[in-house]
Amino acid sequence: MGVFKYQDDTNYLPISDDVYVHDNVVPCVVVNTESVESFRYFDDIRFIPLAFAYLSICLLLLHVLVLRVAFRRRTLVGHQPVEDSDVFDLDDTRQISGFKEKIKAHIQYYGGYTIFGFMVARLAGSVALLQLSRATLQKCESQTLGECPEGFLTATYSYSAILAFISLTSKSWSTPLTRYNIATLLSTFAIYAYRDLWPLATYAKQPADIAEGKILFVKIAILASTAVVIPLFIPRRYVPIDPKNPMSTPNPEQTASIISMVTYSYLDSVIIMGYKVPHLRADQLPPLADSDFAQYQTGRAFRHLDVFRGAKRRYLFFGLMRVFRKEYTIIALTVIGCSLSSFVSPIGIYQILKHVSLRSFPCLPAHSHVMGVGATIRPWFWIIWLLFGPMMMSFCFQWYFYNTTKAMVRAEGLFTQLIFEHSLRIRLKAETSNDSDAQSDAKSIRPASRAETPLEATTPDTASMADLSIGDGGDFERREVSEGSTVVSATGSHVTLKKSAEGKGKAHEYSKQERKKTSGDNLIGKINNLVTTDLNYITGARHFIMNILYIPLQVTLCLIFLYRVLGWSAVVGFAVMVALLPLPAIVAKKLNDAQVQKMKMTDARVQAVSEAVNVIRMVKLFGWEKKMSEQLRAKRVEELRWLWRMKVYDLVNGLLGYIFPTITMLATFALYTVVMKEELNASKVFSSMAVFTMLREQMYRLFFDSADIIQGKVSLDRVDDFLHNTDLLDSFLEPSEVADVIMVPATDRSDTAIGFRDATFSWSLDKEDDSTTPSSRLFRLRVNGELLFKRNGINLIIGPTGSGKTSMLMALLGEMHFIPSSPDSWFNLPRDRGVAYAAQESWVQNNTIRNNILFGSDYDEERYRKVIKQCALEHDLELFDAGDATEVGERGLTLSGGQKARVTLARAIYSPAEIILLDDVLAALDVHTSSWIVDQCFRGDLIKNRTVLLVTHNVALAGPVADFVVAIGIDGTVKTQETEVSLAVARDSKLASEVKEDQEITEIGQEDIQTAPKKPADGKLIVTEEIVEGHVTWKSIKLFLSSLGGNHPILFFFAVLGILLFNELSITFQVWYLGYWGSQYEHHPASEVDLLKFISTFAVIFFFSFVIYNAAYFYYMYGTVRASRVINEKLVDSVFGSTLRWLDETPTGRIITRCTQDIRAIDGPVPQSAIWVMDTLAGMLTKLGAIVLLTPAFVVPGAAAAILGLWTGNVYLNAQLSVKRETSNARSPLLSHFSAAIHGLVSIRAYGAQNKFKTESLTHIDHYTRVARMSWNLNRWIGIRIDAIGAIFTAGLATYLIYGPSVGASNTGFSLNMAVEFTGAVLFMVRNCNEFEVQSNSLERIQGYLDIEHEPKPTQTGQPPAAWPTSGDLRVEKLSARYSQSGPKVLHDISFHIASGERIGVVGRTGSGKSSLTLALLRCILTEGTVYYDGIPTSSINLDALRTSITIIPQTPELLSGTLRQNLDPFEQNDDATLNDALRAAGLFSLQEEAGEASISLDTKVAGGGGNLSVGQRQIIALARAMVRGSKLLILDEATSAIDYKTDAVIQSTLRGQLGKDVTVLTVAHRLQTIMDADKIMVLDSGRIAEFGRPKDLLKNDQGMLRALVKGSGDKQTLYQLAGLD
Repeated sequence: MGVFKYQDDTNYLPISDDVYVHDNVVPCVVVNTESVESFRYFDDIRFIPLAFAYLSICLLLLHVLVLRVAFRRRTLVGHQPVEDSDVFDLDDTRQISGFKEKIKAHIQYYGGYTIFGFMVARLAGSVALLQLSRATLQKCESQTLGECPEGFLTATYSYSAILAFISLTSKSWSTPLTRYNIATLLSTFAIYAYRDLWPLATYAKQPADIAEGKILFVKIAILASTAVVIPLFIPRRYVPIDPKNPMSTPNPEQTASIISMVTYSYLDSVIIMGYKVPHLRADQLPPLADSDFAQYQTGRAFRHLDVFRGAKRRYLFFGLMRVFRKEYTIIALTVIGCSLSSFVSPIGIYQILKHVSLRSFPCLPAHSHVMGVGATIRPWFWIIWLLFGPMMMSFCFQWYFYNTTKAMVRAEGLFTQLIFEHSLRIRLKAETSNDSDAQSDAKSIRPASRAETPLEATTPDTASMADLSIGDGGDFERREVSEGSTVVSATGSHVTLKKSAEGKGKAHEYSKQERKKTSGDNLIGKINNLVTTDLNYITGARHFIMNILYIPLQVTLCLIFLYRVLGWSAVVGFAVMVALLPLPAIVAKKLNDAQVQKMKMTDARVQAVSEAVNVIRMVKLFGWEKKMSEQLRAKRVEELRWLWRMKVYDLVNGLLGYIFPTITMLATFALYTVVMKEELNASKVFSSMAVFTMLREQMYRLFFDSADIIQGKVSLDRVDDFLHNTDLLDSFLEPSEVADVIMVPATDRSDTAIGFRDATFSWSLDKEDDSTTPSSRLFRLRVNGELLFKRNGINLIIGPTGSGKTSMLMALLGEMHFIPSSPDSWFNLPRDRGVAYAAQESWVQNNTIRNNILFGSDYDEERYRKVIKQCALEHDLELFDAGDATEVGERGLTLSGGQKARVTLARAIYSPAEIILLDDVLAALDVHTSSWIVDQCFRGDLIKNRTVLLVTHNVALAGPVADFVVAIGIDGTVKTQETEVSLAVARDSKLASEVKEDQEITEIGQEDIQTAPKKPADGKLIVTEEIVEGHVTWKSIKLFLSSLGGNHPILFFFAVLGILLFNELSITFQVWYLGYWGSQYEHHPASEVDLLKFISTFAVIFFFSFVIYNAAYFYYMYGTVRASRVINEKLVDSVFGSTLRWLDETPTGRIITRCTQDIRAIDGPVPQSAIWVMDTLAGMLTKLGAIVLLTPAFVVPGAAAAILGLWTGNVYLNAQLSVKRETSNARSPLLSHFSAAIHGLVSIRAYGAQNKFKTESLTHIDHYTRVARMSWNLNRWIGIRIDAIGAIFTAGLATYLIYGPSVGASNTGFSLNMAVEFTGAVLFMVRNCNEFEVQSNSLERIQGYLDIEHEPKPTQTGQPPAAWPTSGDLRVEKLSARYSQSGPKVLHDISFHIASGERIGVVGRTGSGKSSLTLALLRCILTEGTVYYDGIPTSSINLDALRTSITIIPQTPELLSGTLRQNLDPFEQNDDATLNDALRAAGLFSLQEEAGEASISLDTKVAGGGGNLSVGQRQIIALARAMVRGSKLLILDEATSAIDYKTDAVIQSTLRGQLGKDVTVLTVAHRLQTIMDADKIMVLDSGRIAEFGRPKDLLKNDQGMLRALVKGSGDKQTLYQLAGLD
C-alpha cells in the first residue's frame, strides 16, 4: 500500500504510470512505505538556512570580541579610548531635542527616507515570512523537526526578523547585520528555487512543497522580494572617505543601488541632459567621487610607488599591483565569470536545436542524457537561458571594463603626479645629442658666458632643480634645516641623510655608470614623453590579465565543449591550429621590425615638425615656408612607406587569425564525418560554430594584445628607469653613493649666516661628464676660506663673463653638487623667513600679470602698487587695455624681454621673503629703466631690512647701492670680498676692463615685437581652444573622404562598401551551407551524404570570401595612406602660410599636437574606425536580411530591434561626444602645467613653492579624472542596453522558432546564429560609430587649422625679375602699420630713403615702433603705403621672394638641434668652403682663439635652441647664416643687446669689413656704441620719425632726442668721438 509523503524531497521520482492526480490539479507521487528510509535530522536541505544563521551568529560574536580587544589594547597603551559607539551602539541623537527631530536625524543617518523605507520593507518581509512559516508549521501533525523540517525555516525567519529590527535601530551594527540577514535570506531562497522552481522547468519533476498550495508561491514571492529585489534596488548610504569633510553632493555612483550600478542607470540623467543640450560641459557632469580625488589616491598609493614616501625599491609593476590589488582581484573574478558565461549561448543553441530535431518524435524518453543533465528540460527554460545567460555575460564584461577603466584613469593620475613630484628632485642641464661621433666636436665649443649654469639661467625652456627633502611624515617637503636653513657641511652629513631616509625605504642608489648613461638623454623631452606617449602605452596594456587568465581558460573550455560535441576530432583540429602558430610568429616579427623602423621615421618627422614649429617665426621671416614644407614632406613620405608595410603585415596577421580557426573547424568537421563516421547534425554544427568563433576571437586577442603588452612593458621600464636612475639633487642622494666626492646636507649649524667656507661646487658628479657644456674644461666654483654675505643689505656678485656668478646663486640654492674642501666645509642659506629668486632668463606662468607677481601671496593693495611703481611697470600696464589682468601667454610671449624681467623682479620684491636672489635682472633693461629700478627699488622702502644678493654686469649703476661686493675670477674662484666696489674691481684687470666698457647699460631685452598689438579688453591673448558642439561636421568628414578617395571619393566609398557587403554575403552563405550540410543527416543515412562534395564546396566558398576580404582591405589601405599624405600636406602648408598674429595667439604646443597627435590619429584610428563602421554596417544588414528571409514574421521585430539599438546609440553619442571632447581638452591644461613647472624648476624650488604646484597638479588631475571616468562609464551604459536589446531579440526569435511553424533544425540554427551575430553587430555598429566620431575629433581639429587666416599665396605675377635685387636701395613712402584690422596703428606715415650700402642705426624708447618697422618691411603685419626695394614695390612681390632677399637677425637667434652645418645651410645649398668662410668672416674662430679654446667645426653638435652655446656664439652663427644667404638688405633687431662688448665689437667689425659694399645694414639697438658710427641714425618716437640724419648732425641739435639719449648714457665722450665730434 502506498501513502503520500508530505514535503519529503529526499528523492525525486519520475512521473510514471504510478502517478495519481490529487484534486485534478496536483500530481502526487506514490511511494512504497517499505522503501522509504527513516528520516534523519540533517537530511532535509531546509536545514541549510538555519546553519547559515548559526554561522552568522558566530561571526558576529567574533566581531564583538575583536572590537573589545582593540578597545582594551588602545586603552592600555594610553591612546585616546575608542568611543563606545564604535563597539556598542549609542544613540548620538541624544543631543537633539524633540522626538520628531530625533527620528528625522535617525533616518537621515541611514541615507534618507528611501533607504529607510527599504529597510522597513525588509523587516516587514521577514515578519511576514515568519508568520507564513508558523502557519505552515501548525499544519504539521508531528512536533519533531525530523517530521516537520518547516521548523528550520521558522527559526531562520525569526532570526532574520531580529536582525532586520536591530539594523533599523543600531547605527554601528546596521551594516554587518544587514549583510548577514541578506546572506541568510538568499540561502533560504536558493533552497526554495531548487525544491519548488527548478522542477517546473523539467518534464519529470514536480515542486516538492506543492501540497502547501497557494501559500507556497506567496512565500516565494515575499522571499524573492526580501532576499533579491530589496538588496538589488535599495540605494547605498554615502560613506565619506574623510568623515570630517564629507561631500555636500556625492557622486551618484556612490549612492546607486546594485541594480543601478550593474545597469549604469545612475548615468541616465547625464545621458538625458546630453541629448537635450548642444554641448554637455564639464561643470554639468556629476562631481568627482571623493574616493577618486587625486590627493586621496596619491596618499594611498605613493607609499607603495615612491621610495621617498616609504615604498620598497622594487620594479614599479609590483608596486602598482599592490596599489590596485582590490581592483585586479575583482577583475580576475569577472574574467572567470566572462569565460564561463560565454558558453551560455552555444549550450542554449545546442539544446534548442536538439529539441527541435526531436520534435518529430511523439514520446520523449523520461531520462534522456542531455549535456549531463539528469532529466529532460522544457524548451522555455532554454529560451530564458538565451535571454538571461548572455545578459550575465554582459554584466561580467561590463563590470570588467568598469574596473579596468577605473584603475586606468586612476593610474594615469598617479603616474602623472609621481613623475611630476620626482621631477622636482632631479637636476636638468643643457644637453646635446648622445651621438658618440659628435662628442669630440662638441667638446671644442666654449660658451663665452654662463655656460656652466642650469638651463633656466640661460634659456627660458629648461631649468635645474631645487632643495627638497623628505618630511617626517613621509611626505615630500622642502628641507627645513637649522630653523629653515639650507645648511650643508662636511661633518655629520652621513647621519642626517640616513635619518631622513629611515623607515621610508632607500633613496635612489645611482651608480656613476647609470648617471652617465642618463646624462646623454634629453630629460625634458623624455619627461614629456613619459606623461604622454609612454603613459598611453602603459594604460593600453591594462588588459594583460586577459592573456594571463582569460585566454588560457577560454581555450581550455572551448576544447572541452568541442570534445563533448565532436569527440577527439576537436583535439586533432586544435593540434592543426597549434602547428600553424609559427606563421603568425613570423608575421609578428616582420610587423615588429616594420613598426620599429616606422617609429624611427615618425620620431624623425616629429622632431623635424617640433623644431620647425618652434622656429616658425624664423621660417617665415626668412621665407623658408616652401622649402621647409618640402623637407617635412620628404620625411613624411619615408614614414608612410613604412606605415604601408606595417598595414600590410598587420592585415596579414589579422587574416591568419581569421583563417586558422576556420581551417581548424573544417579539419575537425572532416575528421568527424569522414574518419569517425559520425553524423554532423544541425545542433552540432551551429553550437560548435559558435565555439569556433570564440576560439577565433581568442587568437585575435592573443596576437593583438601581446603587442600592446610588450609596448606597455617597454614604457613601464622607461618610467621605472626615470624614477630610479635620474640625476638628483644632493638632498636626495644616498650617502654611500657620494661619500667619495660629495657631502650632503647636515644640521650642525644653527646661525643665520649666508655664505660658504672652503666649498667647491660642480654641475656634474663625474669628472668625465661632458654633457653639461661643450666646454673643454670642467667648471668648478671654488670658495677658499670663509665668505659671509652681509645681512639686511645689498650684496653684489661681479666678475667677468663666464666666471660663475650665476653658479654662486645656484650653489646657495642647492642646485649644484657640493664638494667640501676641508673637514669643516659648509654653506648656508637660511630659509625660515623665505627666499625669493629672479632668474636672468625670466620665468613666468601662463597667467595674468597680477597672478605672476603675487605668486600665491595674499593681495595687499598698497604693497602691490608700490611694487608696480618701483619695478617701472606702471607705463607698461597702461599699454594693456586689461592692465594687470592681461594674460602673459605661453612662456610670456605677450611680454618683451624687459617686461618679463621686471615682472620677475616684481614677484621677488612683492614676496614676503627676507632673502632675495637676483640674477642679472638689469641685463634686459634699457638705461632709463635700469636707473629707475636702482633709484626707486633698490633704494626704496621695500628693500629695507632684506638681504639682497645681486649678480650684475652693471657695476656702474649698482655699485653705489652695494653694501658688500664679491668678485669671482675667470677660473671660478672667489678673488675678493670687499665693502667697496672700486677695491674689488681694481684687483681683477679683466673685470676692470669690462667695467670700463660697461659704463652704459648692456644687455637689452626684446621689446615691442609682441607688445605693440592692442590686447583685448579682457586681457586674454591666447585664444581658448574651441570645443565643437554636436556631431562631427560634414566638412571634417569630407576632408577625410576626399583625401581617402583621391579624385573619385564617392566611387571609392561605394566600391569599398560594396565589396564588404559582398564579402558578408559570402560569409553568411558559409554558415547556411554548413547548416544545409547538417540537415542532410535528417533525411538521409550517413553513408548517403557526399562528404567530398560538401567539404570541397565549403572550402571553395571560404576561399572566395577570403579573396574578397583581402581585396577590400588592400584597396582601402591604399586609400588610407593617400589620405595620411594629403591631410598632412594640407595641415603643414596651412600652418606655414598663417599670419604672425595667428601664431601669437596660438601656443606652439597646440600646433605640434595637430602635426603629431592628430596626424597619428589620421594614420591609424580614424581610417580603422571608418572601415569598421562600413564592415559592421554590411554585416548588420546581411544578418538581418538572412533572418527575415527565413522567418518573414520577424521583419518587424528585427527592424524594431535595429532602430531601437541605433536610436539608443544616437542618444548615447550626443552625451559621449561632448564628454570625449571635454576629456581631450582636460588633458591639455594638465600637460601645460606640467611643462611650465619643469621649465621653471629653479624658481619654484627657490621660492619653496613645490607644494603649491603639486596642489595645482592634483587639481588638474581631478578635473581630468572627472570627465575621463564619465566617458568610460558612458560606454558601459550603452553596452548593457545594446546587449539587452540583443538578448531580448534572440530569445523572442527562439520562442517563435520553437513554438511557431516548424522550419527545420538547420534553418532554426541558422536563424539563431544570425540573430546572435545581428545583435552583436548592432552593438558594434554603435560602438564603431562612436569610436569614429570620437577619433574624428582629430579631423575637426585639423580642419580648424585649415580654416585659419593666411598670408597671400604666391602667384605667377608676383615673381620678381631673376636678377632682383641687384642693390640694397630702400625707399619708404607714407608707411603705416598695424597688427590687426581692428588694432591701432603702430607706425604713422613714415617716409625715408636709404641708399644701397649705407649703415643705418634705429633707436628709440620702448614702444617707439623699432621692431614694428622691421616687421613692416617684411610685410609680416598689415601695412599701408609703399615700400620700394631695389626699385620694385614690395607689395607686388610674392612674400617668399621678398623675405628670401632680406635677412633679419633677431635679438634671440633661433637655432635647430643638429650640426652647425645644418644651422648655417638647412637646405644644403652651399659647400663646406662657403660655410667655413662665413664662420671665419663672422669672427667666431678669432673669438674662440682669444678665449684659449679650440674652434668649432661644421660637424659640431648644437643643442635645441642653441642651449649649449653662449648668446654671443649664437649671434655670430646667425650673422654667418646671414652672410651665407648673401642678401642685399640686412636687418639687426637688437641682435647684439644681450652679449658683451668684446663679442659686439667682433660682430660690428664683421659688418663693417666683411659685407659687400652694396649691402644695406639696418641696425635696431639701444646700445648707442653699436650705432654711433653708422652713416645715418633714425630716431623713432610713438611710431613716427623724430629725427633722421648723420649722427654728428643730430648731436648738434640741442633739442634733439639722440642728443638727450647720449647725454643720459653715462659715456657721452666716447659716443661723441664715435660720431666724429670732439
